Amino acid sequence: MLWKLLLFVFQTGCLWVIYWLGNQISAYFELPIPGNVMGMVLLFGLLCSGLVKVEHFAVASGFLLKHISFFFIPIAVGLMNWAALFYQHSLWLTLAIIVSAIAALYAVAFVVEAVSRRKDQWNKSASQS
Repeated sequence: MLWKLLLFVFQTGCLWVIYWLGNQISAYFELPIPGNVMGMVLLFGLLCSGLVKVEHFAVASGFLLKHISFFFIPIAVGLMNWAALFYQHSLWLTLAIIVSAIAALYAVAFVVEAVSRRKDQWNKSASQS
């Protein structure tokens, strides 16, 4: 039990360091990208390169994912303070949500179609040789 707690604290600390580094990189280079997004890109790069394995964060990430809805409560409560703004711009916000959802669906469909075509071409060339 104590070992798992220490592992959780260590893994959470490592995730926090990656988040902190993302903030530092974003601030140092004056990038228009938020530090937390830069931290996710950094973590993604570490995972893709093989320097860090998914198992290295299994305990902390499992806990955080299990309780992710809890982390959105403060955001939802904060949005309640902006109700008048949402009512005032509801048409534009609704339009933006619909357009962005449709754009995302089309983008995913385009990528899947392109990958499928490429896979079919690769399979044809592999079977011919």
